[in-house]
Amino acid sequence: MDVDFRKLRYFVAVAEELHFGRAAERLHIAQPVLSRQIRALEDELRVQLFVRTKRATELTPAGRQLLDDARPLLASAEAVRRRVAQAARGPKTFTVGFMPGITVTPAVRAFAAAHPDVEVEVIRTTWDDEVDVLHDGRVDVSIVRLPIDQQGLSIRPLFEEPRVAMVPSDHRLAGKPMIEITDLADEHLLQPPDAVPEWRDIAVELRRGNPRPVPAYRSVEEKLEHIAAGRGISILPLSVATYYQRPDIAVVPVHDLTTNKVALAWIAARRSRLIYDFADLAAAVDWLQ
Repeated sequence: MDVDFRKLRYFVAVAEELHFGRAAERLHIAQPVLSRQIRALEDELRVQLFVRTKRATELTPAGRQLLDDARPLLASAEAVRRRVAQAARGPKTFTVGFMPGITVTPAVRAFAAAHPDVEVEVIRTTWDDEVDVLHDGRVDVSIVRLPIDQQGLSIRPLFEEPRVAMVPSDHRLAGKPMIEITDLADEHLLQPPDAVPEWRDIAVELRRGNPRPVPAYRSVEEKLEHIAAGRGISILPLSVATYYQRPDIAVVPVHDLTTNKVALAWIAARRSRLIYDFADLAAAVDWLQ
């Protein structure tokens, strides 16, 4: 059976929204059309993907499995489209993704000098899309902060750096030369607990069973605004804290935090000489200078 990518895109929209009306608006199509396409997909696969009631739309086990498989499949298709379009435009382009706080200039300059016929572009990524940009073809390589889902990727370690606590400048711990993670047990962390397992394992709000919600931040700047306003603290790599330093936020070293590991990642199935050359050049850069 041939997979209809349009129906898959429709399915993913409904699966993510769990609401046919919102999914139809997102896709810019009429809701009856969307419902017919989902029914057609269910008929083709001979499974039920959703359970719809008057109150909610939920995924069936088959639907959850299809969602897991459809996302990377659609991302791969988008990557093929991007690379083909790029090849049709003519001159070669090589795109590098990088996370906040990481300066890619030395590696990019070295690569550009070695490949003067290649136009090098850079894209800043976030915790949410540092891997997605690889799978959907927006970048050729991405400098990522581990841990990430490494499935389908090749990884080359680059460097490690300390993580620090970011607190308001008038915080009780501001100005301390060094603290322990236990000093932060009573604090509210403005990031998912699993991102800082050392805090997660001792956090008072988690032990009491009343964790406060963590908003979805779209940038480091948004997170810093919440820290400065006294709504919580955050644990960030030292390079990020240094790059985004501001007078109303203090940086506090934490003795017993594991380091943040930074690596270069690319799609393992790609056999590009340019990727391998960039990886070799990136490995030779002194990232902590």
